[in-house]
Amino acid sequence: MPTSPDNGIVHLSSPFSVPETLKRLEAALQSRGLTVFARIDHSGEAEKVGMKMQPTQLIIFGSPKAGTPVMLASPTVAIDLPLKALVWEDAGGKVWVSYNSAEYLKERHAVPDDLMKNIAGIGPLLQSVVQ
Repeated sequence: MPTSPDNGIVHLSSPFSVPETLKRLEAALQSRGLTVFARIDHSGEAEKVGMKMQPTQLIIFGSPKAGTPVMLASPTVAIDLPLKALVWEDAGGKVWVSYNSAEYLKERHAVPDDLMKNIAGIGPLLQSVVQ
């Protein structure tokens, strides 16, 4: 069950490790025909500069066919699109998937109601990854 949005961020508890959660996420994205634009390994980059960080990776993904109409209607949403999912482990070893809620993006950028379907799938998609 997701935790309540915290400044628009929803946190889903994952019963899987960070690598397994990422693997499941990428498979879910691929099966839905979504593009993974980037994967940023924050903890890996921290290690390169001699710092220790719990496993933390960001996946940037989406669909230009779905996202472009949203950006055309609300140009500032481009700062938050493509969609992102942060897969991270807290200090206690618990794994989380965090993302901006579609409702937050709607409010923040005045996304028209008729275009919400283009971004609203993020919640159900990420919930399927952690089940």
